[in-house]
Amino acid sequence: MDTKAKPAINTRNGSASKAIFWGGLACGILDMASALVAYGSKVPLIRIPQSIASGLQGPDAFQGGVNTAILGTALHFVIAFGAATTYYLTSRKLAFLRESPILAGVFYGECVFLFMHFVVIPLSHARQAPLSTSWPFLLAGPLGHPFLVGLPIALAVWRFGR
Repeated sequence: MDTKAKPAINTRNGSASKAIFWGGLACGILDMASALVAYGSKVPLIRIPQSIASGLQGPDAFQGGVNTAILGTALHFVIAFGAATTYYLTSRKLAFLRESPILAGVFYGECVFLFMHFVVIPLSHARQAPLSTSWPFLLAGPLGHPFLVGLPIALAVWRFGR
């Protein structure tokens, strides 16, 4: 008689596409919401997705109205799904990412913030914001990313990608 406990989740129903979809969607929504909450009282809301589009278009993105806001939103979700895909693929090689989703997700979220702030943004046409201790920067950046970017991705991979 087999005395091994059965896993809480049927591992045969795991799906890479579900893990990436739900992780990327949750990450994209939560990260955008944190930016809107953090900066919404300081700038017009349309400027937040326009600032993402400025990575491609430079300062002209702020003159593009709704079109560049839509572009920025689309780019934001491309990045979110890219982060989810990266986590999923890496989790196939590093069991820790699957087995400890809370710790791994928090760590991954901070890694995503650092990569975006120190690699992606400097290589783009966007204006580089300095590191800051202001509440908006902290909420949308180093404090928000672990819980609003990394954690939803890790939990989606844990739930759907096993």
